[in-house]
Amino acid sequence: MFLSTSFDITLTAWALAFTAATVIGLSKAGIKGIAIVNVTLMALAFTAKASTGIVVPLLVVGDIFAVIYYNRHANWAHIVKFLPWILVGITCGVLIGNDLDESVFKIAMAIIILVSVVMMYWWDRRKSQAVPTHWLFAGLVGTIAGITTMIGNLGGAFSNIYFLAMRVSKNEFIGTAAWLFLIINVLKLPLHIFVWETITVETLLFDLKLIPGIILGVFLGIRLVKIIKEDFYRKMILVLTALGAIMILIR
Repeated sequence: MFLSTSFDITLTAWALAFTAATVIGLSKAGIKGIAIVNVTLMALAFTAKASTGIVVPLLVVGDIFAVIYYNRHANWAHIVKFLPWILVGITCGVLIGNDLDESVFKIAMAIIILVSVVMMYWWDRRKSQAVPTHWLFAGLVGTIAGITTMIGNLGGAFSNIYFLAMRVSKNEFIGTAAWLFLIINVLKLPLHIFVWETITVETLLFDLKLIPGIILGVFLGIRLVKIIKEDFYRKMILVLTALGAIMILIR
Protein backbone atom coordinates (compact mmCIF):
# COMPACT_ATOMS: atom_id res chain seq x y z
CA MET A 1 0.00 0.00 0.00
CA PHE A 2 1.51 3.33 -1.06
CA LEU A 3 0.18 5.39 1.88
CA SER A 4 0.82 3.48 5.06
CA THR A 5 0.01 6.53 7.21
CA SER A 6 -0.31 10.22 6.54
CA PHE A 7 2.82 10.77 8.68
CA ASP A 8 4.93 8.89 6.11
CA ILE A 9 4.29 11.59 3.52
CA THR A 10 7.19 14.01 3.16
CA LEU A 11 6.80 17.77 3.38
CA THR A 12 7.67 18.02 -0.32
CA ALA A 13 4.93 15.54 -1.22
CA TRP A 14 2.44 17.49 0.89
CA ALA A 15 3.39 20.74 -0.88
CA LEU A 16 3.12 19.15 -4.32
CA ALA A 17 -0.23 17.56 -3.45
CA PHE A 18 -1.70 20.79 -2.06
CA THR A 19 -0.54 22.72 -5.12
CA ALA A 20 -2.10 20.04 -7.33
CA ALA A 21 -5.39 20.37 -5.43
CA THR A 22 -5.35 24.14 -6.02
CA VAL A 23 -4.75 23.56 -9.73
CA ILE A 24 -7.72 21.16 -9.78
CA GLY A 25 -9.88 23.94 -8.33
CA LEU A 26 -8.62 26.41 -10.95
CA SER A 27 -9.30 23.92 -13.74
CA LYS A 28 -12.80 23.06 -12.54
CA ALA A 29 -13.64 26.75 -12.18
CA GLY A 30 -12.93 27.26 -15.88
CA ILE A 31 -9.18 27.66 -16.39
CA LYS A 32 -9.17 24.68 -18.72
CA GLY A 33 -6.01 23.12 -20.10
CA ILE A 34 -3.98 23.19 -16.88
CA ALA A 35 -5.26 19.87 -15.53
CA ILE A 36 -2.05 18.21 -16.74
CA VAL A 37 -0.22 20.27 -14.10
CA ASN A 38 -2.07 18.57 -11.22
CA VAL A 39 -1.48 15.14 -12.79
CA THR A 40 2.23 15.90 -13.13
CA LEU A 41 2.57 17.20 -9.56
CA MET A 42 0.78 14.18 -8.10
CA ALA A 43 2.92 11.82 -10.17
CA LEU A 44 6.02 13.55 -8.77
CA ALA A 45 4.72 13.25 -5.20
CA PHE A 46 3.66 9.59 -5.57
CA THR A 47 3.97 6.86 -8.19
CA ALA A 48 2.05 7.42 -11.44
CA LYS A 49 -0.65 4.78 -10.99
CA ALA A 50 -1.04 5.38 -7.24
CA SER A 51 -1.49 9.09 -7.85
CA THR A 52 -4.55 8.45 -10.05
CA GLY A 53 -6.37 7.00 -7.04
CA ILE A 54 -5.61 10.10 -4.98
CA VAL A 55 -6.65 12.47 -7.75
CA VAL A 56 -10.07 11.04 -8.73
CA PRO A 57 -11.90 11.86 -5.43
CA LEU A 58 -10.40 15.37 -5.57
CA LEU A 59 -11.72 15.76 -9.11
CA VAL A 60 -15.20 14.77 -7.91
CA VAL A 61 -15.07 17.45 -5.21
CA GLY A 62 -13.96 20.04 -7.77
CA ASP A 63 -16.69 18.92 -10.17
CA ILE A 64 -19.34 19.39 -7.47
CA PHE A 65 -18.22 22.98 -6.85
CA ALA A 66 -18.21 23.66 -10.62
CA VAL A 67 -21.68 22.16 -11.11
CA ILE A 68 -23.09 24.23 -8.25
CA TYR A 69 -21.75 27.46 -9.74
CA TYR A 70 -22.07 26.84 -13.51
CA ASN A 71 -25.08 24.47 -13.61
CA ARG A 72 -27.33 26.93 -15.46
CA HIS A 73 -24.92 27.06 -18.40
CA ALA A 74 -24.79 23.31 -19.11
CA ASN A 75 -25.79 22.10 -22.59
CA TRP A 76 -27.11 18.56 -22.13
CA ALA A 77 -27.31 17.90 -25.87
CA HIS A 78 -23.51 17.86 -26.01
CA ILE A 79 -23.30 15.63 -22.94
CA VAL A 80 -25.77 13.08 -24.36
CA LYS A 81 -23.84 12.98 -27.63
CA PHE A 82 -20.33 12.78 -26.13
CA LEU A 83 -20.73 10.77 -22.89
CA PRO A 84 -21.50 7.30 -24.36
CA TRP A 85 -18.23 7.37 -26.32
CA ILE A 86 -16.29 8.37 -23.22
CA LEU A 87 -17.80 5.38 -21.41
CA VAL A 88 -16.58 3.15 -24.25
CA GLY A 89 -13.11 4.63 -23.80
CA ILE A 90 -13.19 4.15 -20.01
CA THR A 91 -14.02 0.48 -20.52
CA CYS A 92 -11.05 0.14 -22.87
CA GLY A 93 -8.85 2.00 -20.38
CA VAL A 94 -9.77 -0.40 -17.56
CA LEU A 95 -8.91 -3.41 -19.72
CA ILE A 96 -5.57 -2.15 -21.03
CA GLY A 97 -4.47 0.11 -18.18
CA ASN A 98 -2.66 -2.52 -16.11
CA ASP A 99 -0.46 -3.78 -18.95
CA LEU A 100 0.06 -0.64 -21.04
CA ASP A 101 3.61 0.71 -21.22
CA GLU A 102 3.38 4.21 -19.73
CA SER A 103 6.13 5.74 -21.91
CA VAL A 104 4.43 4.59 -25.11
CA PHE A 105 1.07 5.82 -23.84
CA LYS A 106 2.24 9.31 -22.94
CA ILE A 107 4.15 9.81 -26.22
CA ALA A 108 1.16 8.75 -28.31
CA MET A 109 -1.23 10.89 -26.27
CA ALA A 110 0.99 13.99 -26.45
CA ILE A 111 1.34 13.66 -30.23
CA ILE A 112 -2.43 13.26 -30.69
CA ILE A 113 -3.12 16.33 -28.51
CA LEU A 114 -0.56 18.50 -30.31
CA VAL A 115 -1.87 17.48 -33.75
CA SER A 116 -5.42 18.22 -32.60
CA VAL A 117 -4.43 21.65 -31.26
CA VAL A 118 -2.71 22.52 -34.56
CA MET A 119 -5.86 21.47 -36.43
CA MET A 120 -8.01 23.60 -34.14
CA TYR A 121 -5.69 26.60 -34.63
CA TRP A 122 -5.88 26.15 -38.42
CA TRP A 123 -9.64 25.87 -38.12
CA ASP A 124 -9.84 29.14 -36.21
CA ARG A 125 -7.59 30.91 -38.72
CA ARG A 126 -10.08 30.01 -41.47
CA LYS A 127 -12.74 31.96 -39.51
CA SER A 128 -15.24 29.24 -40.38
CA GLN A 129 -18.22 28.88 -38.05
CA ALA A 130 -18.92 25.30 -39.19
CA VAL A 131 -18.83 22.57 -36.54
CA PRO A 132 -18.24 18.81 -36.98
CA THR A 133 -21.58 17.01 -37.28
CA HIS A 134 -20.53 13.47 -38.19
CA TRP A 135 -20.88 10.93 -35.36
CA LEU A 136 -17.34 9.72 -36.03
CA PHE A 137 -15.84 12.95 -34.66
CA ALA A 138 -17.61 12.62 -31.30
CA GLY A 139 -16.93 8.89 -31.35
CA LEU A 140 -13.19 9.18 -31.94
CA VAL A 141 -12.52 12.10 -29.60
CA GLY A 142 -14.85 10.70 -26.92
CA THR A 143 -13.26 7.24 -26.96
CA ILE A 144 -9.75 8.68 -26.69
CA ALA A 145 -10.94 10.98 -23.89
CA GLY A 146 -12.36 7.97 -22.04
CA ILE A 147 -9.16 5.94 -22.34
CA THR A 148 -6.96 8.83 -21.23
CA THR A 149 -9.21 9.86 -18.34
CA MET A 150 -9.14 6.31 -16.95
CA ILE A 151 -5.43 5.69 -17.35
CA GLY A 152 -4.05 9.12 -16.50
CA ASN A 153 -6.92 11.49 -15.56
CA LEU A 154 -6.08 13.35 -18.78
CA GLY A 155 -9.39 13.25 -20.64
CA GLY A 156 -9.81 16.99 -20.19
CA ALA A 157 -7.46 17.77 -23.08
CA PHE A 158 -9.66 15.87 -25.52
CA SER A 159 -12.91 17.24 -24.11
CA ASN A 160 -11.40 20.72 -24.59
CA ILE A 161 -10.80 19.92 -28.25
CA TYR A 162 -14.37 18.64 -28.65
CA PHE A 163 -16.03 21.69 -27.04
CA LEU A 164 -13.78 24.11 -28.92
CA ALA A 165 -14.76 22.37 -32.17
CA MET A 166 -18.44 22.77 -31.19
CA ARG A 167 -17.77 26.50 -30.72
CA VAL A 168 -19.62 26.74 -27.42
CA SER A 169 -19.45 29.97 -25.41
CA LYS A 170 -17.11 30.35 -22.43
CA ASN A 171 -19.71 29.72 -19.71
CA GLU A 172 -21.44 26.95 -21.69
CA PHE A 173 -18.04 25.29 -22.11
CA ILE A 174 -17.41 25.34 -18.34
CA GLY A 175 -20.95 24.35 -17.30
CA THR A 176 -21.21 21.46 -19.75
CA ALA A 177 -17.74 20.14 -18.90
CA ALA A 178 -18.59 20.38 -15.18
CA TRP A 179 -21.56 18.03 -15.47
CA LEU A 180 -19.79 15.75 -17.96
CA PHE A 181 -16.79 15.16 -15.73
CA LEU A 182 -18.81 14.89 -12.53
CA ILE A 183 -20.63 11.94 -14.11
CA ILE A 184 -17.40 10.45 -15.49
CA ASN A 185 -15.37 10.79 -12.29
CA VAL A 186 -18.14 9.36 -10.10
CA LEU A 187 -18.31 6.34 -12.44
CA LYS A 188 -14.52 5.93 -12.18
CA LEU A 189 -14.57 5.71 -8.37
CA PRO A 190 -15.69 2.04 -8.07
CA LEU A 191 -13.22 1.06 -10.80
CA HIS A 192 -10.35 2.54 -8.81
CA ILE A 193 -11.66 1.05 -5.55
CA PHE A 194 -12.49 -2.50 -6.65
CA VAL A 195 -10.57 -3.13 -9.89
CA TRP A 196 -7.29 -1.23 -9.63
CA GLU A 197 -7.47 -0.83 -5.80
CA THR A 198 -5.84 2.60 -5.94
CA ILE A 199 -8.43 4.23 -3.65
CA THR A 200 -8.34 3.20 0.01
CA VAL A 201 -9.55 4.62 3.31
CA GLU A 202 -6.08 6.12 3.80
CA THR A 203 -6.03 7.87 0.43
CA LEU A 204 -9.51 9.28 1.09
CA LEU A 205 -8.40 10.64 4.47
CA PHE A 206 -5.42 12.23 2.74
CA ASP A 207 -7.76 13.76 0.13
CA LEU A 208 -9.89 15.34 2.87
CA LYS A 209 -6.88 17.36 3.97
CA LEU A 210 -6.42 18.69 0.43
CA ILE A 211 -9.97 20.04 0.00
CA PRO A 212 -8.98 23.57 1.19
CA GLY A 213 -6.62 23.69 -1.81
CA ILE A 214 -9.51 22.90 -4.15
CA ILE A 215 -11.67 25.60 -2.56
CA LEU A 216 -8.84 28.14 -2.95
CA GLY A 217 -8.42 27.19 -6.62
CA VAL A 218 -12.15 27.38 -7.35
CA PHE A 219 -12.37 30.84 -5.74
CA LEU A 220 -9.41 32.15 -7.77
CA GLY A 221 -10.61 30.47 -10.96
CA ILE A 222 -14.11 31.97 -10.83
CA ARG A 223 -12.65 35.45 -10.40
CA LEU A 224 -10.23 34.94 -13.31
CA VAL A 225 -12.92 33.57 -15.67
CA LYS A 226 -15.05 36.68 -15.09
CA ILE A 227 -12.33 38.96 -16.45
CA ILE A 228 -11.23 36.79 -19.39
CA LYS A 229 -12.84 37.76 -22.70
CA GLU A 230 -14.46 35.14 -24.96
CA ASP A 231 -11.92 35.35 -27.82
CA PHE A 232 -8.95 35.28 -25.47
CA TYR A 233 -10.48 32.36 -23.54
CA ARG A 234 -10.55 30.20 -26.67
CA LYS A 235 -6.91 31.03 -27.51
CA MET A 236 -5.90 30.44 -23.88
CA ILE A 237 -7.42 26.94 -23.89
CA LEU A 238 -5.55 26.03 -27.07
CA VAL A 239 -2.22 27.27 -25.69
CA LEU A 240 -2.66 25.61 -22.28
CA THR A 241 -3.73 22.33 -23.88
CA ALA A 242 -0.64 22.37 -26.11
CA LEU A 243 1.63 23.15 -23.15
CA GLY A 244 -0.02 20.30 -21.27
CA ALA A 245 0.88 17.91 -24.09
CA ILE A 246 4.51 19.07 -23.93
CA MET A 247 4.52 18.53 -20.16
CA ILE A 248 3.31 14.97 -20.69
CA LEU A 249 6.37 14.31 -22.86
CA ILE A 250 8.93 15.76 -20.46
CA ARG A 251 7.51 14.79 -17.07
